Amino acid sequence: MTPPHGSVSASARPAVTDPIAATRPRNRKQLIVEAAGRVFSEHGYHTASMEKIAAGVGITAAALYRHFPNKYALFAECADLMADRLVTALDEVPPTADLPDVLSAVTRVSVAHRASGGVYRWEARYLNREDRRRLRAKFGQIVGRVDEAVQRAHPLPGERLRAAAALGAIGSIAMHHTSIAQRRAEELLSETALRVAATDPTAVRGDARPVELPAQPVPRTRRAEILAAAVPLFARDGFASVTNGQIAEAVGLAPSALYRHYSGKVDILAAACLQAAGLLAQGVDQSLHEVAGPHDAIVALAATYVAYSFEYTALNSVAEAELAGLPDGLRRSLVLAQREHIAVWEQQLRLARPELDPRQARVLVHAGFGVAVEAGRGLRWQDSRDHRDAVTALVVGSLGL
Repeated sequence: MTPPHGSVSASARPAVTDPIAATRPRNRKQLIVEAAGRVFSEHGYHTASMEKIAAGVGITAAALYRHFPNKYALFAECADLMADRLVTALDEVPPTADLPDVLSAVTRVSVAHRASGGVYRWEARYLNREDRRRLRAKFGQIVGRVDEAVQRAHPLPGERLRAAAALGAIGSIAMHHTSIAQRRAEELLSETALRVAATDPTAVRGDARPVELPAQPVPRTRRAEILAAAVPLFARDGFASVTNGQIAEAVGLAPSALYRHYSGKVDILAAACLQAAGLLAQGVDQSLHEVAGPHDAIVALAATYVAYSFEYTALNSVAEAELAGLPDGLRRSLVLAQREHIAVWEQQLRLARPELDPRQARVLVHAGFGVAVEAGRGLRWQDSRDHRDAVTALVVGSLGL
């Protein structure tokens, strides 16, 4: 059809565009959330800044505030996003699907979004009560769906516990930086989660050699009292939310008096992380004394890590969750201690399973840690010999021994 005289057809008319709008991606908000998830996972909530997040998207912090009013709103969006992705992936799997298909759906999402997946695991403590309740409901839905498949495939004791532990193995990929191809990571983690689901959590009996953990130092100095009071506060509310005034009040001091013992709150956190690393290292040394071979060594390491996690739940939670937020100078020695601990596991696992290469072994070790964390959470860290043995069995099962 010929356009009216004096007009120009839409196809021939020169485009008139807003130069700013033309350079702004339509999915800008999604890009921001993706970048924020990576920054929160890598640096922790209190160290992450709107400037760092904006830089990850290639915009200014001012532009970031057009989409989110503050850092908390952005953080809450990131926490929701990972849960929503998992829920959506499981919704696409038929209700009666086999367990491998259910676990594969979760694994694909977890590996694909590895860089931002750490937001939930340790950082969810920074959510307010309502947002935390909503997030837990979503993850409860995910665990419930996996649990149904676990029960159909392996009608053993501890169904929901095994489901949570299997998800912990898969989610562990977000907690380390081991370089591994995406497809291989999916295969390893799916296989690991299937082993967890098939593990009888009563397999480790109460007559196994008891774990001897070093006793947590009794606070005999004011400095030690401050540290002992700060740890449960950090564990409950998160480092960034705890004030010097709260710590001082817990030990009956004026806030200014804290500076006689620590130069700042971050030094208290560093002391907590050092204490955690020291207690775990001592426990590992004791557990490996007189072991008969690599299989026994792995069982001893698993039992020690589980016992440590139950015995020092608050301390371990703080050390794992807040390490990323420490300044580089304080974090370096702690990261080295962490790597040494993982190297012990890796060496023994490769002796027990020589077909594994170093990267595969490292991924499996972290999966074992993920099993311990999520199974412990599933038991609400209620400490008993039966609970320790059940979680230890799941960790050992995850490693393919």
